[in-house]
Amino acid sequence: MLSILTEMLQYDFILRAFIVGIIISLCSALIGSSLVLRKQSMIGDGLSHVAFGSVAIATILGLAPIEFSIPIVIAASIFILRLSQNSKINGDAAIAALSASALAIGTFLISTNHGTNIDLNSYLFGSILAVSQHDAIICFFLGAIVIAIFLIFRRQIFAITFDELFAKAIGIKVSVHNTILAILCSLTIAIGMRTLGALLISSLIIFPCLSALQLSKNFRQNTIIATTISIICFIIGFAASYMLNAPTGATVVLVNLVAFTLCWIYSKLPE
Repeated sequence: MLSILTEMLQYDFILRAFIVGIIISLCSALIGSSLVLRKQSMIGDGLSHVAFGSVAIATILGLAPIEFSIPIVIAASIFILRLSQNSKINGDAAIAALSASALAIGTFLISTNHGTNIDLNSYLFGSILAVSQHDAIICFFLGAIVIAIFLIFRRQIFAITFDELFAKAIGIKVSVHNTILAILCSLTIAIGMRTLGALLISSLIIFPCLSALQLSKNFRQNTIIATTISIICFIIGFAASYMLNAPTGATVVLVNLVAFTLCWIYSKLPE
């Protein structure tokens, strides 16, 4: 494995993709640790479809995809948060409606815009090796912001993850920190969607935390184990995709699936 990685990382574009993938894996696991425990993991899937629609619009208009997507995805996450607070529309319904609408808009625009050469598969399943230096800089910058904010507000995120009423009682502004968590999720989706695809990025938010839940006993352990599993699975998937000449995003997700299966089996073993 080490020799394969050494061979791969000799190429600048592969090294760039590798660094971006590590950042995305780390951010996804951190955010996923809270979203999965709050039973809100599907928000990542909904926002990835919103990112797909916004990237499609940006590409057709000749604008920078990531920069164009970020404010739209953040607005969508806040919209879902506010809409889910409406007693007549639950969170799942709000996510499903927005997700389907955004995916339909993106697919329609790309399919009907014959004047622009757009590869639909690269948006749906990602193209990590096509990451430009500009994209890598943006991903590194935004990833650093996500990690820093998560660490700064980790105690508040822990509190609202398990008991919002208790968090309110001890003076935590629940609505503010829910918004912060939604924005962090939006940034993670925005930097990961173009590289891993609208249909795959949400799996990196879900799988590492699910695997960690089979092994951990508290939130801190879950977060540490989830980030470790996420990074290891990315490295293995990245190397495997290079050896097998397979799509990187799909390979990474399959490795995460195997990791979850092994962790689940381990958790069922008698002590």
